[in-house]
Amino acid sequence: MDIILLERVEKLGQMGQVVKVRPGYARNFLLPQKKALRATKANLAFFETQKAQLEAQNLERRKDAEQVAGKMKGVSVIITRQAAESGMLYGSVNGRDISEAVTEAGYTVERNQVAISDPIKSLGLYDIRVILHPEVSVNVRVNVARTLEEAQMQAQRGGMVSTADLLAEEEEAEAAAEAAAAAADEEDENA
Repeated sequence: MDIILLERVEKLGQMGQVVKVRPGYARNFLLPQKKALRATKANLAFFETQKAQLEAQNLERRKDAEQVAGKMKGVSVIITRQAAESGMLYGSVNGRDISEAVTEAGYTVERNQVAISDPIKSLGLYDIRVILHPEVSVNVRVNVARTLEEAQMQAQRGGMVSTADLLAEEEEAEAAAEAAAAAADEEDENA
């Protein structure tokens, strides 16, 4: 089926191009989403009359998306989930979860703007692409952890933190607290 693209579609073409796609893709996605028109003589003539207006609208939406992308650069979100000792999640983190976390961080992002091919099924740090406009996208750092403390440790270390690491850090903190208490007791005895 031949169609006229009304906006840039990734891996397909630019605005105004006439491309051949499978009928199901056109009928179920491109046409209902108003991303394309059927390539008929009437639609070609309509597109030529509306081309300047469509390009102006696209340019304005792109400028807005670039401003938002500038503000979103370096955004990191934390998603807490229950996980096994091995780091495998009991559930998974999908596009909806990421869009909700980014929205809570102060940026409006829809679920369909999150470009994630497979759900996240283990703890760790992930760079996920958010498509703000067909020509503008930004990476968001997603930190999946069991707790906020674990998320902070993962962010510092740049990767997944195991249970052994958490226990070792707790022991170090307890040892430091005991050393500080012993030093305080010693000062009191000397005074």
